Amino acid sequence: MPALERERRRWPREPSASEGLGPAGPPALTPLSFSTRGLPSQDQFAAWQALLAPLVDIRLPDGIGPEDGFPADHTAWNLGSMLVVQQRTPAHSYARSEARLRSSSIDHWYLVRLRTGLSWTEVDGRVAAGKPGTLELRSLARPFRGRATESEGLFLYLPRESFEHAAPALESRNNSILSGNVANLLIDYINGMEAKLHTLSEEDLPRVVQATRDMILSCLSPSKDQAPAAEQMAGVALMERARRYVQSNLGAVDLTPEAMCRALGISRTRLYELFEPSGGVNHYIQRRRLLAAHAALTDRNDSRRIIDIAEAVGFNSAANFSRAFSKEFGYSPREARNAVPHFAHPVGAAERNKPSSFEEWLKMLGN
Repeated sequence: MPALERERRRWPREPSASEGLGPAGPPALTPLSFSTRGLPSQDQFAAWQALLAPLVDIRLPDGIGPEDGFPADHTAWNLGSMLVVQQRTPAHSYARSEARLRSSSIDHWYLVRLRTGLSWTEVDGRVAAGKPGTLELRSLARPFRGRATESEGLFLYLPRESFEHAAPALESRNNSILSGNVANLLIDYINGMEAKLHTLSEEDLPRVVQATRDMILSCLSPSKDQAPAAEQMAGVALMERARRYVQSNLGAVDLTPEAMCRALGISRTRLYELFEPSGGVNHYIQRRRLLAAHAALTDRNDSRRIIDIAEAVGFNSAANFSRAFSKEFGYSPREARNAVPHFAHPVGAAERNKPSSFEEWLKMLGN
């Protein structure tokens, strides 16, 4: 018997990658696609502005008008706790202003990987220059502004809650280019994930999200010149504690600045300093309560009465709740409830992930 044949028989044959494995399950994701290309040229830019209005204000470059057209494409994939967006746009500028922050409930982290084109984004006087092959990290909880040439790229949006225990590390790297061997591995991973989006099964989704989160965290060890000051780290950690306290006590009637000071062990002055960028601590508390109520009212599976939802998030008066809700969102609680079809049966994954709107996906990210 030839030596090679004896060697083959000594070791059992290993199954191939496709042998011995159960079916992966049917594809779970239905992309939400939008393009301005089918619109009249003069209407394209306004349509793109409306699509991205929950995130940023968009402007055309000097010398370019809406009549010149704005052919752009946007495809979003909802993995439950992560949105993946493939985007192609002409040159433009963008800004997430303080006013936009005050009017928005969206405070996610996001990554940008350009495939073509260039971008320049400024936060607190520091500019991150994006180009093909780089990976940018940015927070939607902070104002920023920038501009981009004609470009194509991938955007990953992840809820802030995914990183609550690593908030100081992320804040210290806000609006930065992730670099190093681990960042390069993350880019390779993202490229591979993007190619497989249309084949991912329902059971794949949480694993993909967790792997992405873990790889992002592994990129965040700062170098000596990037290490944030201890005071900055302490402030970020304290703010995260305050946010978690508010979110955990939305229904408590004694959720007051005084109660927060006692729970956090800080002075009123320090508390007010923390929440000044958010419009003040009382404004922040009420807004989080209203956002929680809005999420419940627009949840197809939540059949509670409006007054029960209001009481669950800390309002003891139906009139006060209705007045505050209408002022915040521009429509009444009943209009919010009636705008969403409710089902008497449990909603499965296919219905839950059915494309609705990009803005709804952003607001429900992680829920």
